[in-house]
This record gives sequence, structure tokens and C-alpha cells, in this order.
Amino acid sequence: MFRTHTCGALRIENKGQQVTLAGWVQKARKLGGMTFIDLRDRYGITQLVVEADAPADLVETATSLGREFVIQACGEVVERQAKNPKMPTGDIEIKVSAINILNKSVTPPFTIEEESDGGEDLRMKYRYLDLRRGPLQRALALRHKVAHEVRNYLDAKGFMEIETPYLIKSTPEGARDFVVPSRMNPGQFYALPQSPQTFKQLLMVAGYDRYFQIVRCFRDEDLRADRQPEFTQIDCEMSFVEQEDVLNTFEGMMRQMFKNALGVDIPGPLPRMSWYDAMDNYGSDKPDVRFGMKIHEITSLVQGCGFSVFDSAPYVGAIAVPGGAEYTRKQIDELTEWVKRPQVGAKGLVYVRCNADGSVKSSVDKFYTPEQLKAVADACEAQAGDLLLVLCGEKRKTQTQLGVLRIEMGNRLGLRDPKVFAPLWIVDFPLLEWDDETQRFYAMHHPFTAPKPEHEKWFYSNAKEDLERVCANAYDFVLNGSELGGGSIRIHNADMQKRMFEVLGIGPEEAELKFGFIINAFKFGAPPHGGLAFGFDRVCALMGGQDTIRDYIAFPKNNQGRDVMIDSPSEIDASQLEELQIALNPKAE
Repeated sequence: MFRTHTCGALRIENKGQQVTLAGWVQKARKLGGMTFIDLRDRYGITQLVVEADAPADLVETATSLGREFVIQACGEVVERQAKNPKMPTGDIEIKVSAINILNKSVTPPFTIEEESDGGEDLRMKYRYLDLRRGPLQRALALRHKVAHEVRNYLDAKGFMEIETPYLIKSTPEGARDFVVPSRMNPGQFYALPQSPQTFKQLLMVAGYDRYFQIVRCFRDEDLRADRQPEFTQIDCEMSFVEQEDVLNTFEGMMRQMFKNALGVDIPGPLPRMSWYDAMDNYGSDKPDVRFGMKIHEITSLVQGCGFSVFDSAPYVGAIAVPGGAEYTRKQIDELTEWVKRPQVGAKGLVYVRCNADGSVKSSVDKFYTPEQLKAVADACEAQAGDLLLVLCGEKRKTQTQLGVLRIEMGNRLGLRDPKVFAPLWIVDFPLLEWDDETQRFYAMHHPFTAPKPEHEKWFYSNAKEDLERVCANAYDFVLNGSELGGGSIRIHNADMQKRMFEVLGIGPEEAELKFGFIINAFKFGAPPHGGLAFGFDRVCALMGGQDTIRDYIAFPKNNQGRDVMIDSPSEIDASQLEELQIALNPKAE
């Protein structure tokens, strides 16, 4: 064998043993007549030493080593004179008797250390080198542990892992599909699945009452730190269940994952919050509840006092920033410009200082008495030394803006500790969203989500105001301001599914064309069923204390959806296009 031990295995208890290690040269340095080599593999780093009185050919070989050379080294485990308590192997070193260079390396384009000197684009181009670094190795090790715990838990609960197809029918509803031309069926296309939604429901019809898979999914959408065009879901479905059964099952799974993969205890039962409370109090359907700073409506307290901006607004809301009364005018002006950015979209910002001496000062002092401003501060549960930040406008839009501002202030104040985990369930979502531009309803989740049983009377009404009252039998798992998973109890009978398509403006012919297979399946005794899917990459990233999912994917794409390492997407040969009977638009060429 090339090695007897890995580079992270040896300890002082191995002193005196003859061992063989193999790995990559992290660094080599000459001190006096001795040569020290840090040898690395994915298990750790071990220091090798070639002494001054070693054979000349061994000394020559040791001094010729460059960074990232692949070598095999034989020698004796000895106790280090200068121990390194920061390294697990820091009590020992290998007194080398032989070195075999297995492969040389050119100088890498960046340092392969804990903190690299390479920029993100460069490291993405040489991803196979970046993957040698400790942070990425730990990230992928965590991903492996989480996947292992998921499979162990679900197997113990009687779930069966079943694969579903990657080449499916395009049913655009939400994000755009990636499409794949069919050579054997000219002019026709497969789509890559955005999720296995319809297939897992068909598995329930087929009687496989507990299904899961850790599955690749694809969405052609604009990218950011927590999105990739190809991503992984923990996809699950159960038959003969109600919402409570699903939440209890997967709350248990998340608890086991955190305990066994991370050593973190998540107390239960997890809190539950309605979508409406989440929007009213946090301005987000994925609230970060690690800190307070809730949104308070103050519309009735600030209208009718002559300030036309508030008087004409349908909604006025505020957050109380702890200790913010110390903010300078320059800092507040910067915040005002920040909320005007397109990512937030507010037209301006009003502030109220709650000074330490009990006085109240505002940017709109001339319209309000100190007593009126004090009433506003009390309504927002502000303390002496806090700063109220106030926005106004259409209710949900303003709440969302305040939610974004709240997260920004939480970041600035250091209130979002990545080592603190505060999960909860969001429930009672609206089933439908009305779009003024197209004058139609859209499904807030997807068209297979069932309404809450007690709201079916409104679901079958033709009145717009009734349909807007219908809540979905749906739920999201939220952690630290991110939605990690979501699902619902599904529609399981053909009549209700037909009604859903009708409400969404999908006619019988279109419904048959896009979803005929599942509508027909429901006619053959579909059981009540429900499930959910977790964003596996995002789960791993948050467990690892990161905002970006890229480090938890071995070979990710950049923000333009490109793999700069293999230069993909790329043009294909003209003969391939001809075989597929595809002609490119001249602009594309």
C-alpha cells in the first residue's frame, strides 16, 4: 500500500513506530541543515523532518520538493521538540528515512491554505485545487454527514428511497425549465425537473406510502449566493397523513441531523407562526427570530397631524433599533440612501430618537408633539437609547421593506450569530396570489397544494374576496432567516384538482396537455397524501454557518450560471445541431 496511516492519524501514542505516509506537500522549509515538510491529505497535516546528517540523496530530494508535489514518505514517529497545540498531530513528527516523489506539480495559482490569496473567480477556475483546502473539505464532509443522517432517519421511519426521472415533460409554472432536445423525436424536447413533485404524488397513488430521495433539481433562474441552476433536495412524501404528521416526522429528522452531524441540540416542539403574523411582525415569510426588533404598525398614531406623507399612506410601520439613538446624522443619512436602493425600494426614511434622558427627537418634529412621539415610541416597545426607523406605503410592500431593513440592522449590530440556531414552522399561507397586471390568480406554492379543509367553502366560491381568504394546507421550515424546506398536504381527488386549474385560469385542454397523467391517476383511488422538500445545499450551508451554498457543492456554477473550470455552457458542433434538426437564431450565432 502507498501508506500505513493518513496525515491526520498519528499521535504521541504512535511514537517509535515505522510508518509510511502519502499526500501533498503543503510547504517545505530549510532551517539550518534540517528540512521540514508539511504533508497534507484530507485528514490533516503531519510534519516531516529530514535531518542534516541524512543521506545526501535524501537531503537532495527533500530540498527539491515544491508546493503540491505528491510524495510518499517513510520514517519513524518521534516526539516533536517544538510542539504545536493547534495541530491534532502537533505532538509528533516523522523522522524521514525515504522519500518517493509520486508526481511533481507546477506552482499553483493560489496558496492552498485555510485562508487563500486567490480570488473567487480564480479559485472557481481551479476548483480541484480549491477543494484541497481545509474549509471546503470540512464543508463537503458536513454535507456527507447530513446526507448519512437523513438516510438513517428516514430508513428507520419506513421510508423507501426511489429515483424519479431527469428527462420529463415541460410544465412551466414558476421558474423556467431547462430543456433538452430529443434526437429520436425531432422538434420535441424533454425538460429537466424543477422538482419530482408529480412523480412523488404518482408514487403515492401507486401505494408506496413513504418515499424519499436526495435528488438533483434544475431551475433556469437568476442566481445569487443561495441559488444554483442545479441544486439538491431532500424530497419526501407520505400517504394517509395530515399536516401534524408531516411536521412531527420532519421536525424529528432535522433534530437528529443537527444532533448527530453537528452536535447541536434543537429543543422541541418547534414554534409555529402563521404567514400573516410573520409578515406583520417581521416583514418576511422566512423570519429570523434570533433577535427582536419586530415591526409595529403605527398608522393610527401618526395620521391626522398634518404630515401629508403619512396622512396619505395606507400603512405606516416602524422598527426600534437597540442603541440606535447614538447614530449620527451622517449615519442616518446613509441609512436613508440605503433604503432608497432598488433592492429595498423605499422612497425615504423617518426617524425618531429615544434619548437616554427620556426626551424624544424626530426628523418630523414640527408635525408632532413630544407626547405624540412618546406614544409612538411606547407602541414600538422602544427603550431609552433606541432609534425608531419608520417607512410607509402599501401595507405588504412596506412590511417587506421594513423586513429587509430589520435584517440589515441585525447584521450591523451583530445580532445574527451563525452559531445560534432558531428554527420554526411557518403555516397558514394564502393558497393564491392575485396579480393585478395579468388579472388572474397564481398558486403561492404550486397547483397541487390543497386548501385548508375549513376554507373549502371559499375555495369553491367565484368571489375574488373569498378566494383571497383561502389558506393553503402548507408549511415551511425556516431557520435563521432562510427557508430550508417547504411542502403541503396535496390535492388528491380529480374534482378538487380540476377546480384548482379553473381558479388558476388553466383550461381543460391546457390542463390535460400539461397534467393529464396526474389528473387521470387521481381517478384510480389516490390516497390523502402530503410531503415536503428541503433544500439540501442550503441546509448544509446554514449548519456550517455560511450564507453561500457554493462551498457545500463540489463543482458549483458562478453567478452567470457558468462552470468556468470546464468552460460550460459552450457551443456544440454543427453536426450535432444538424442531427437534432435545430437551427440557431442568427443572433445566437
